[in-house]
Amino acid sequence: MVKHWSITENLKQTVKNPNIIIKGSRSYYSDAWSGSFEQSVVRYHYGDEYSLTHWQPAWPIDKLYIGNYVCFGAECVVLMGGNNTHRNDWFSNYPFMDKIVESYRGKGDTVIEDAVWIGMRAMIMPSVRLGEGAVIAAGSIVTKDVPPYAVVGGNPAKLIRYRFSPEIIERLLKLKIYDLPEEQIDRLTDFLCADDIDRLEAEIRRLRGTQPAE
Repeated sequence: MVKHWSITENLKQTVKNPNIIIKGSRSYYSDAWSGSFEQSVVRYHYGDEYSLTHWQPAWPIDKLYIGNYVCFGAECVVLMGGNNTHRNDWFSNYPFMDKIVESYRGKGDTVIEDAVWIGMRAMIMPSVRLGEGAVIAAGSIVTKDVPPYAVVGGNPAKLIRYRFSPEIIERLLKLKIYDLPEEQIDRLTDFLCADDIDRLEAEIRRLRGTQPAE
């Protein structure tokens, strides 16, 4: 198949690494100008076909958790912890093989929550958490956690603004929209592709069968 910018890679269908945990079936990667998600985006992560075949790790493996409805822009990078063998508290940070186990310092899991949009050529550093609905500007280097519904950009990435007021964000998070079955989320598109929080709340209550009697 010829690659084109209008064609995306569905992660649930393609990702094989057991250390990449994907929620739902709607997250995708815009892979028109690169290899696949596992080949190009996720770096230094044990669990691909080669590492599973050729070596056994001597330390716990950091996991990558990906929520549903996540959009990965072309050529972005999620840097994982497999190369955390450079000790800056030692005089030499070279990874000498006879000291490799001692030199390793795990960073922790990386978590990308539901409905995050990661722009083209952004880089996500190890062990960060990107909150629900966050937007990562193209070319950004994310070194710290990003709050829900925040827009960040730059190197290192800093808060630019929030997409909505604190009150609206709190109400959105309480709805737990992306814990709904996908078929119900499909029925919410008219309300999600809008900015009326009252109507969205009412429709979700109706779907969940908790609509108060009038």
